[in-house]
Amino acid sequence: MILNAKCSIQNDKCAAGISIVHFAFVILHLSFCIKYFLLNLMRIDVLTLFPEILSGYVGQSLLKRAVDAGIVDVRVHNIRDWATGKHKQVDDRPFGGGPGMVLRPEPVVECVEAVQQQAPPGRFVLLTPQGRRLDQAKVEELATCGRLVLLCGRYEGVDQRVIDLLQPEELSIGDYILGGGEVAAMVVIDAVVRLVPGVLGDEESNRQDSFSGERRLLEFPQYTRPREYRGMTVPDVLMTGNHPEIAKWRAEQSLTRTRERRADLLESGEGE
Repeated sequence: MILNAKCSIQNDKCAAGISIVHFAFVILHLSFCIKYFLLNLMRIDVLTLFPEILSGYVGQSLLKRAVDAGIVDVRVHNIRDWATGKHKQVDDRPFGGGPGMVLRPEPVVECVEAVQQQAPPGRFVLLTPQGRRLDQAKVEELATCGRLVLLCGRYEGVDQRVIDLLQPEELSIGDYILGGGEVAAMVVIDAVVRLVPGVLGDEESNRQDSFSGERRLLEFPQYTRPREYRGMTVPDVLMTGNHPEIAKWRAEQSLTRTRERRADLLESGEGE
Protein backbone atom coordinates (compact mmCIF):
# COMPACT_ATOMS: atom_id res chain seq x y z
CA MET A 1 0.00 0.00 0.00
CA ILE A 2 2.83 2.42 0.92
CA LEU A 3 4.63 1.59 -2.34
CA ASN A 4 1.44 2.16 -4.31
CA ALA A 5 0.94 5.47 -2.54
CA LYS A 6 4.49 6.59 -3.42
CA CYS A 7 3.98 5.58 -7.05
CA SER A 8 0.71 7.48 -7.11
CA ILE A 9 2.39 10.61 -5.72
CA GLN A 10 5.20 10.32 -8.28
CA ASN A 11 2.69 9.91 -11.10
CA ASP A 12 0.78 12.93 -9.88
CA LYS A 13 4.00 14.99 -9.81
CA CYS A 14 4.87 13.81 -13.31
CA ALA A 15 1.39 14.69 -14.59
CA ALA A 16 1.62 18.07 -12.88
CA GLY A 17 4.99 18.68 -14.53
CA ILE A 18 3.58 17.83 -17.94
CA SER A 19 0.59 20.10 -17.30
CA ILE A 20 2.88 23.00 -16.39
CA VAL A 21 4.95 22.51 -19.55
CA HIS A 22 1.78 22.30 -21.64
CA PHE A 23 0.39 25.40 -19.96
CA ALA A 24 3.62 27.30 -20.63
CA PHE A 25 3.49 26.31 -24.31
CA VAL A 26 -0.13 27.45 -24.57
CA ILE A 27 0.78 30.81 -23.03
CA LEU A 28 3.70 31.15 -25.48
CA HIS A 29 1.39 30.30 -28.37
CA LEU A 30 -1.23 32.83 -27.27
CA SER A 31 1.33 35.57 -26.74
CA PHE A 32 2.67 34.97 -30.23
CA CYS A 33 -0.82 35.13 -31.72
CA ILE A 34 -1.56 38.39 -29.94
CA LYS A 35 1.74 39.96 -30.94
CA TYR A 36 2.01 38.77 -34.52
CA PHE A 37 -1.57 38.34 -35.67
CA LEU A 38 -3.79 40.76 -33.76
CA LEU A 39 -1.20 43.51 -34.03
CA ASN A 40 -0.45 42.68 -37.69
CA LEU A 41 3.21 41.97 -36.95
CA MET A 42 5.34 39.52 -38.88
CA ARG A 43 8.21 37.32 -37.73
CA ILE A 44 10.73 36.05 -40.24
CA ASP A 45 13.32 33.41 -39.31
CA VAL A 46 16.23 32.81 -41.68
CA LEU A 47 18.23 29.57 -41.37
CA THR A 48 21.66 29.80 -42.97
CA LEU A 49 25.29 28.72 -42.78
CA PHE A 50 26.39 32.33 -43.29
CA PRO A 51 24.40 34.66 -41.02
CA GLU A 52 26.85 37.52 -41.65
CA ILE A 53 25.52 37.84 -45.20
CA LEU A 54 22.18 39.00 -43.84
CA SER A 55 23.36 41.17 -40.94
CA GLY A 56 24.12 44.19 -43.12
CA TYR A 57 20.89 43.85 -45.07
CA VAL A 58 18.67 43.66 -41.98
CA GLY A 59 20.23 46.84 -40.62
CA GLN A 60 19.48 49.01 -43.66
CA SER A 61 16.74 51.07 -45.25
CA LEU A 62 13.05 50.09 -45.20
CA LEU A 63 13.56 46.81 -43.38
CA LYS A 64 15.50 48.47 -40.57
CA ARG A 65 12.73 51.02 -40.08
CA ALA A 66 10.14 48.23 -39.97
CA VAL A 67 12.20 46.31 -37.41
CA ASP A 68 12.81 49.43 -35.29
CA ALA A 69 9.09 50.20 -35.36
CA GLY A 70 8.26 46.70 -34.13
CA ILE A 71 6.27 45.86 -37.27
CA VAL A 72 8.62 43.12 -38.44
CA ASP A 73 10.84 40.80 -36.40
CA VAL A 74 13.75 39.23 -38.34
CA ARG A 75 15.83 36.52 -36.65
CA VAL A 76 18.84 34.84 -38.25
CA HIS A 77 19.92 31.35 -37.11
CA ASN A 78 23.22 29.59 -37.86
CA ILE A 79 22.58 26.01 -38.95
CA ARG A 80 26.08 25.10 -37.80
CA ASP A 81 24.95 25.60 -34.19
CA TRP A 82 23.04 22.31 -34.51
CA ALA A 83 25.99 20.37 -35.94
CA THR A 84 27.82 17.88 -33.75
CA GLY A 85 31.37 16.65 -33.52
CA LYS A 86 34.67 18.41 -33.12
CA HIS A 87 34.56 20.13 -36.52
CA LYS A 88 30.81 20.90 -36.59
CA GLN A 89 30.54 19.41 -40.07
CA VAL A 90 27.35 20.33 -41.91
CA ASP A 91 28.03 18.92 -45.38
CA ASP A 92 29.44 15.80 -47.03
CA ARG A 93 30.05 14.20 -50.42
CA PRO A 94 27.00 12.96 -52.32
CA PHE A 95 26.30 9.24 -52.39
CA GLY A 96 26.69 7.88 -55.92
CA GLY A 97 29.51 10.28 -56.68
CA GLY A 98 29.53 13.62 -58.42
CA PRO A 99 30.92 17.11 -57.80
CA GLY A 100 30.17 19.38 -54.88
CA MET A 101 28.89 18.83 -51.38
CA VAL A 102 25.41 18.23 -49.93
CA LEU A 103 24.04 19.61 -46.66
CA ARG A 104 23.64 16.78 -44.16
CA PRO A 105 20.13 16.13 -42.85
CA GLU A 106 20.88 16.08 -39.09
CA PRO A 107 21.85 19.74 -38.47
CA VAL A 108 19.31 21.07 -40.94
CA VAL A 109 16.33 19.11 -39.64
CA GLU A 110 17.20 19.74 -36.00
CA CYS A 111 17.73 23.45 -36.66
CA VAL A 112 14.35 23.77 -38.39
CA GLU A 113 12.54 21.86 -35.64
CA ALA A 114 14.16 23.88 -32.87
CA VAL A 115 13.38 27.21 -34.51
CA GLN A 116 9.80 26.23 -35.31
CA GLN A 117 9.24 25.35 -31.64
CA GLN A 118 10.03 28.92 -30.60
CA ALA A 119 6.58 29.99 -31.80
CA PRO A 120 3.72 28.59 -33.91
CA PRO A 121 5.47 26.99 -36.93
CA GLY A 122 4.24 29.42 -39.59
CA ARG A 123 5.06 29.01 -43.29
CA PHE A 124 8.21 26.98 -43.91
CA VAL A 125 10.00 27.78 -47.18
CA LEU A 126 13.10 26.23 -48.78
CA LEU A 127 14.90 28.53 -51.24
CA THR A 128 15.96 26.32 -54.14
CA PRO A 129 16.24 26.64 -57.95
CA GLN A 130 13.98 23.59 -58.17
CA GLY A 131 11.05 25.37 -56.51
CA ARG A 132 8.06 27.23 -57.88
CA ARG A 133 9.08 30.59 -59.33
CA LEU A 134 8.30 33.51 -57.05
CA ASP A 135 5.88 36.09 -58.42
CA GLN A 136 3.92 39.00 -57.00
CA ALA A 137 0.82 36.90 -56.36
CA LYS A 138 2.89 34.51 -54.22
CA VAL A 139 4.51 37.47 -52.43
CA GLU A 140 1.06 38.83 -51.58
CA GLU A 141 0.09 35.43 -50.22
CA LEU A 142 3.22 35.17 -48.05
CA ALA A 143 2.66 38.69 -46.72
CA THR A 144 -0.55 37.52 -45.03
CA CYS A 145 1.35 34.96 -42.93
CA GLY A 146 2.17 35.80 -39.35
CA ARG A 147 5.48 33.99 -39.60
CA LEU A 148 7.90 32.83 -42.30
CA VAL A 149 10.74 30.36 -41.76
CA LEU A 150 13.21 30.58 -44.67
CA LEU A 151 15.79 27.83 -45.16
CA CYS A 152 18.78 28.81 -47.30
CA GLY A 153 20.27 26.04 -49.38
CA ARG A 154 24.01 25.82 -50.13
CA TYR A 155 26.41 23.86 -52.32
CA GLU A 156 24.51 21.13 -54.22
CA GLY A 157 21.48 21.60 -51.99
CA VAL A 158 20.08 19.76 -48.98
CA ASP A 159 19.83 16.02 -48.47
CA GLN A 160 16.50 14.88 -49.96
CA ARG A 161 15.46 13.51 -46.57
CA VAL A 162 15.24 17.08 -45.27
CA ILE A 163 12.52 17.73 -47.83
CA ASP A 164 10.80 14.40 -47.27
CA LEU A 165 10.70 14.85 -43.50
CA LEU A 166 9.85 18.54 -43.21
CA GLN A 167 7.75 19.05 -46.37
CA PRO A 168 8.79 22.67 -47.04
CA GLU A 169 7.26 24.90 -49.66
CA GLU A 170 10.01 25.16 -52.31
CA LEU A 171 10.52 28.57 -53.92
CA SER A 172 12.88 29.84 -56.63
CA ILE A 173 13.51 33.48 -57.55
CA GLY A 174 14.42 32.62 -61.15
CA ASP A 175 15.95 30.21 -63.61
CA TYR A 176 19.59 30.73 -62.67
CA ILE A 177 21.99 29.48 -60.01
CA LEU A 178 23.26 31.43 -57.00
CA GLY A 179 26.02 30.55 -54.54
CA GLY A 180 23.39 29.99 -51.88
CA GLY A 181 19.88 30.77 -50.73
CA GLU A 182 20.77 33.87 -48.71
CA VAL A 183 20.33 36.29 -51.61
CA ALA A 184 17.06 34.57 -52.51
CA ALA A 185 15.91 34.89 -48.89
CA MET A 186 16.66 38.62 -48.98
CA VAL A 187 14.61 38.92 -52.17
CA VAL A 188 11.65 37.19 -50.50
CA ILE A 189 11.97 39.34 -47.36
CA ASP A 190 12.27 42.57 -49.35
CA ALA A 191 9.24 41.78 -51.49
CA VAL A 192 7.09 40.56 -48.58
CA VAL A 193 7.93 43.15 -45.95
CA ARG A 194 6.87 46.12 -48.06
CA LEU A 195 3.36 44.61 -48.20
CA VAL A 196 3.05 44.32 -44.41
CA PRO A 197 0.61 47.00 -43.17
CA GLY A 198 2.40 49.99 -41.71
CA VAL A 199 5.76 49.43 -43.40
CA LEU A 200 5.21 51.84 -46.30
CA GLY A 201 4.05 55.37 -45.68
CA ASP A 202 1.49 55.19 -48.49
CA GLU A 203 -0.21 51.82 -48.94
CA GLU A 204 -1.54 52.96 -52.36
CA SER A 205 1.97 52.68 -53.80
CA ASN A 206 1.79 48.88 -53.47
CA ARG A 207 -1.25 48.73 -55.68
CA GLN A 208 0.39 50.83 -58.42
CA ASP A 209 3.59 48.80 -58.63
CA SER A 210 4.39 46.52 -61.55
CA PHE A 211 2.63 43.12 -61.36
CA SER A 212 0.32 44.47 -58.64
CA GLY A 213 -3.39 45.24 -58.58
CA GLU A 214 -6.08 43.38 -60.45
CA ARG A 215 -4.54 43.62 -63.93
CA ARG A 216 -0.90 42.74 -63.05
CA LEU A 217 0.56 45.12 -65.65
CA LEU A 218 3.91 46.91 -65.66
CA GLU A 219 3.93 50.27 -63.92
CA PHE A 220 3.51 53.50 -65.89
CA PRO A 221 6.42 55.98 -66.31
CA GLN A 222 7.18 58.21 -63.33
CA TYR A 223 8.47 61.80 -63.34
CA THR A 224 9.63 64.32 -60.74
CA ARG A 225 11.42 67.70 -60.64
CA PRO A 226 12.81 69.41 -62.64
CA ARG A 227 10.03 69.76 -65.18
CA GLU A 228 12.57 70.09 -68.00
CA TYR A 229 15.94 68.34 -68.19
CA ARG A 230 18.28 68.38 -71.21
CA GLY A 231 15.43 69.27 -73.50
CA MET A 232 13.11 66.55 -72.23
CA THR A 233 9.93 67.70 -70.50
CA VAL A 234 7.37 66.06 -68.26
CA PRO A 235 4.15 65.08 -70.14
CA ASP A 236 1.69 67.97 -69.99
CA VAL A 237 -1.16 65.85 -68.66
CA LEU A 238 0.74 65.27 -65.40
CA MET A 239 0.85 69.03 -64.78
CA THR A 240 -2.87 69.68 -65.26
CA GLY A 241 -4.11 68.51 -61.89
CA ASN A 242 -6.92 66.70 -63.71
CA HIS A 243 -6.84 63.41 -61.81
CA PRO A 244 -9.25 61.44 -64.03
CA GLU A 245 -7.19 62.37 -67.10
CA ILE A 246 -3.96 61.53 -65.28
CA ALA A 247 -5.37 58.13 -64.26
CA LYS A 248 -6.44 57.49 -67.86
CA TRP A 249 -2.96 58.43 -69.19
CA ARG A 250 -1.26 56.19 -66.67
CA ALA A 251 -3.51 53.24 -67.51
CA GLU A 252 -2.75 53.67 -71.21
CA GLN A 253 0.99 53.94 -70.57
CA SER A 254 0.90 50.88 -68.34
CA LEU A 255 -0.85 48.81 -71.01
CA THR A 256 1.50 50.06 -73.75
CA ARG A 257 4.62 49.35 -71.71
CA THR A 258 3.35 45.85 -70.85
CA ARG A 259 2.54 45.09 -74.48
CA GLU A 260 6.00 46.22 -75.60
CA ARG A 261 8.08 44.61 -72.85
CA ARG A 262 6.08 41.76 -71.30
CA ALA A 263 3.45 40.65 -73.79
CA ASP A 264 3.39 37.30 -72.00
CA LEU A 265 1.46 38.96 -69.17
CA LEU A 266 -1.30 39.88 -71.60
CA GLU A 267 -1.21 36.49 -73.35
CA SER A 268 -1.63 34.72 -70.02
CA GLY A 269 -4.71 36.80 -69.29
CA GLU A 270 -3.17 38.54 -66.30
CA GLY A 271 -3.44 41.96 -67.89
CA GLU A 272 -6.96 41.62 -69.28
